[in-house]
Amino acid sequence: MRVIAGLCLLLAVASCSPNNVKEDDSLKKYFDENKVTGCFALMNNGTGKFTIYNLARYRDSSYVPASTFKIVNSLIGLQTGVISSDTMVIKWDGVQRRAEWNKDLNMYDAFRVSAVPYYQEVARRIGKDSMQAWLDTLSYGTKKITSAVDTFWLDNSLKITPDEQLGIVKRLYFDQLPFFKINQEKVKRAMLFEDNTNYRFGYKTGWSGWDEKTGRHIGWLVGWIEENNHPYFFVLNIESHDKNFDMGPVRLKMVKEILKDLGFFEGKM
Repeated sequence: MRVIAGLCLLLAVASCSPNNVKEDDSLKKYFDENKVTGCFALMNNGTGKFTIYNLARYRDSSYVPASTFKIVNSLIGLQTGVISSDTMVIKWDGVQRRAEWNKDLNMYDAFRVSAVPYYQEVARRIGKDSMQAWLDTLSYGTKKITSAVDTFWLDNSLKITPDEQLGIVKRLYFDQLPFFKINQEKVKRAMLFEDNTNYRFGYKTGWSGWDEKTGRHIGWLVGWIEENNHPYFFVLNIESHDKNFDMGPVRLKMVKEILKDLGFFEGKM
C-alpha cells in the first residue's frame, strides 16, 4: 500500500487530508481473476480513511449508473408520493422478461430483484421536469437528462463517478439526503440483504448490459458493511469487453472476496 496525498472527494464524504487515502494495488488480483478492469474503494467511517484500488478511475471517471439509480429513483418516488409506500404494487404489463420480473411487484421486491420495468413506470409517473429538479438538488452525477425519462439512467445519458456513488450511499446511511427520514429508511431496508450477529451487509447492483457503441459492459456494487455498529462504505465499478460476459454473479463475488481479504464478515472489525 502507498499513501496518496491531496485527495478531495467530490461529495465531501470525509475531510480531505494528506493521510486519509491508501491505494492498495494488491486488490488487482480480484479484477484479473475475473477478467475485468475497474476500481474498488472502502471508507472506514470511524477514521475517515479510504482503501482504494485504481484511484484515478475512482475519482475521475464517470459511468452509466444503470440499476444503482434505483436508490435515487425510489427516494424520489417515495418523496413525491408517486410510490405511496414500499408495499405499493405496480401491475405487470404482461411482457415476458426475466422470470422474477414477470409478476405484479411492490417497491421492496422490485428493488431487490432490480426490476427495470417497475422503475421505468415510476420514472414516467415522476415526470421529466420533476426528475430533473431532483437530480439538480442532489447534484447527481452529470445531472442532465438528455434522453427519455424512463431510460436516461440506462443509456449513457446520465453518468456518475464511483466517488459520487460512495458519497450517496454514505449520506443515505446517515439519513443525510434531502428526503424524509422514513423514506431513506425504507430504501435502506430494501438494500439490506444480510443481517446477522457478525455483520449487516447492504448493497445495490447495477449492470449496463452490452453497449454496442462502447463495446463494453459496466457493472456496479455499492453499499455498506457494518460490524459492531461501525459502518464502512464501499463501491465496486468494473467493466468487461467480452460481449458474452455474465456480470450477474461476478460483482457480489468480488466484493465479498475483497472484504473478506480486508478482515470482514467475522464481527471483528
